[in-house]
Amino acid sequence: MHLIILAWGLVASTVIVHAIGIAMLLKALIRWAGTPPQRLWPITGRLVWVACWLIMLHVIEIAIWGAFYLWQGFLADAESAFYFSGATYTTIGYGDLVLAKPWRIFGPIEGLIGILMCGLSAGFFFAEVSHIHQAFRTNAEKGLGK
Repeated sequence: MHLIILAWGLVASTVIVHAIGIAMLLKALIRWAGTPPQRLWPITGRLVWVACWLIMLHVIEIAIWGAFYLWQGFLADAESAFYFSGATYTTIGYGDLVLAKPWRIFGPIEGLIGILMCGLSAGFFFAEVSHIHQAFRTNAEKGLGK
């Protein structure tokens, strides 16, 4: 039961960080410009900025799991804990580091939450590209796009 509570706490922490990060990103995008950019470099700049923000969220989430592994003494040092967490969260799973038997369940749980959060980020990124495309198309139909 103790393992389940710890795992759910980590899952909740991960989702909370992502939800807050996405909400902050949405507020920034709304504040940044009323209409999406229409030219190459502003579009590129916005997409790079969104991608970097989303990656930062994932790095924070990986760090939460890595700090937990380190705190619990699951892995020998910080580098190993954060490396294992990154490989697990991204589902790369090299297998060169593994958790001890009673704690192995954390690996698949971190992988599952990583899949979900990466999927959420991909969906958000796609929505932003769609938003830019729709605004560009609307302006082109009105004869405003170049």
